[in-house]
Amino acid sequence: MQQKEESRPRVSLQNLREALKIFEFLRPYRWHFIVGLILLFLSSTVFMIFPYSVGLMLDVAQGKENAMGLNLSKIGIGLLIVLVFQGVVSYSRVLLFAQISERGTADIRNALYQRIISLPIVFFEKSRVGDLVSRLTNDVEKLYNTFYFVLAEFFRQVILLIGGVIFLAWQTPKLAGVMLLTFPVIVIGAMIFGRHIRKLSKQRQTILAESNTILDETLQSIHAVKAFTNELFENKRYKNANDAVIQVSLKFASGRALFAVFIITVLFGALFFVIWTGMRMVQSGEVTAGQLISFVTFTAVIGGAIAGLGNFYSELVGAVGATERIREILTSPSETDERPKATAQAGRLDGNIEFEDVQFSYPTRPDVPVLKKVNISIQSGQKVAVVGQSGAGKSTIMQLLLQFHHLDGGKISIDGTNIYDYDLHSYRSNFAIVPQEVILFGGTIRENILYGKPDASEAEIIDAAKQANAWDFISTFPEGLETVVGERGIKLSGGQRQRIAIARAILRNPSILLLDEATSSLDAESEKVVQEALNNLMKNRTSIIIAHRLATIREVDCIYVLEGGHIVEKGTHEELSAKYDGVYSSLAKLQFEMA
Repeated sequence: MQQKEESRPRVSLQNLREALKIFEFLRPYRWHFIVGLILLFLSSTVFMIFPYSVGLMLDVAQGKENAMGLNLSKIGIGLLIVLVFQGVVSYSRVLLFAQISERGTADIRNALYQRIISLPIVFFEKSRVGDLVSRLTNDVEKLYNTFYFVLAEFFRQVILLIGGVIFLAWQTPKLAGVMLLTFPVIVIGAMIFGRHIRKLSKQRQTILAESNTILDETLQSIHAVKAFTNELFENKRYKNANDAVIQVSLKFASGRALFAVFIITVLFGALFFVIWTGMRMVQSGEVTAGQLISFVTFTAVIGGAIAGLGNFYSELVGAVGATERIREILTSPSETDERPKATAQAGRLDGNIEFEDVQFSYPTRPDVPVLKKVNISIQSGQKVAVVGQSGAGKSTIMQLLLQFHHLDGGKISIDGTNIYDYDLHSYRSNFAIVPQEVILFGGTIRENILYGKPDASEAEIIDAAKQANAWDFISTFPEGLETVVGERGIKLSGGQRQRIAIARAILRNPSILLLDEATSSLDAESEKVVQEALNNLMKNRTSIIIAHRLATIREVDCIYVLEGGHIVEKGTHEELSAKYDGVYSSLAKLQFEMA
């Protein structure tokens, strides 16, 4: 309960100052913004002529003289000129603000996306994909509306409000004083309602992000949903999320509606009182009928401006909530920010790898140690396998090599240099990984292979596909390399996806190859073809293999057996199999007997 109180959104100078930093993205378009504000000021100021002209025309029609000697014809022509000028200015202003909003929000999306993909893996382990997508879509869209419409209209209403008050104070000071008595009530009411509306706006954004997360998870796992016949369960889960969105949205709408009722009631009550007072002044000759009509028209404009300010204020504080969520990501430290400033360029590594007393536990569960003083030594060009039960820490070794996480203790060095002393980009460019669950992008086969080396030639792509035993099936497709693989490669079989991943790794030409149970999910025929491709890939490079099927690692140079976070055995297949009571021997007997 206390946590909810602490997370309650508040309008403060601190979070407002942080929110205003989002305007850094408008800096490249500051001249568009300045000119747009000037045009906005011009169009709003020129608009003041119309309320004044209404009263002036009434006085002229009643035969009263004016200081400028204007008649109805001259006033009409003048208003026509003003209308044309107003149209040109407004058109130009809208175009300028459109450019600011389109380009500014595009820059925010790019910066947000760039920051997200640069964040450390632990951030993604703690975050949900749907929430991140919501920040890139819903929250940025709210800022787009702010830049394009809300901000300009907010300034416009401020100008109309200030300009109207100044004109009334000059033209009819007594009536202006009566009208201004309503201001404190309206301002205090706006502050109270605005704070409540901002809270509901941020709550709505959060719940909407949760519903998007459910949608994203369901679509990504649609095979599991259908296999377990959980369509009704997912429908209910998504419906409950939408019901929660509706409840908060209706509260949000109710708050805005009450605010509108409050503004309208106060404004109309004050307006009728002012009109009554004005009629008595006309009766006594203190003001003319035209001045009263101008005053009433200006009062209506001011009232509309106040009501508009209330609505736009709630929109702006809603945008502040969205800005906070965006800034939270933009200010999160990236991978390179969190690690020591390393400048050593890795170049092409030889691949001599040393694990020295490595200790590690995942940041999401620091109380559970995964690796406990692990020592591994791999020479350049060697093929080394790591085996053990599920959860023993095999995949963790690869993640640490790729610097996805930081060690709790010990040291990992490659070619005699601590891996954290290398420049991260040049270091990782020496690696390629072929995972058990290959994730392909939804484009073509060509684009997926090129992911290993974006500037590769056609001949290099085809050669990589041939080495990966993938060219045979690629060439049977009518579109060949231009075949679209579908979402996450759904149009290809498991073996085909695996060979595309191997072709990608071959094209990258890494010095260190990581194979994470690359054949464990394949049938015997596919495994044979893929294993041949893997053998081609492992030639003349350091290779680390995680495998459940021990038959696939008989030919490696060394096997490390991991159990309970410790290396309990090491040696060749023959050496480890000869140990009667060994862990590896027991695993091998179990698998080969079952085979």
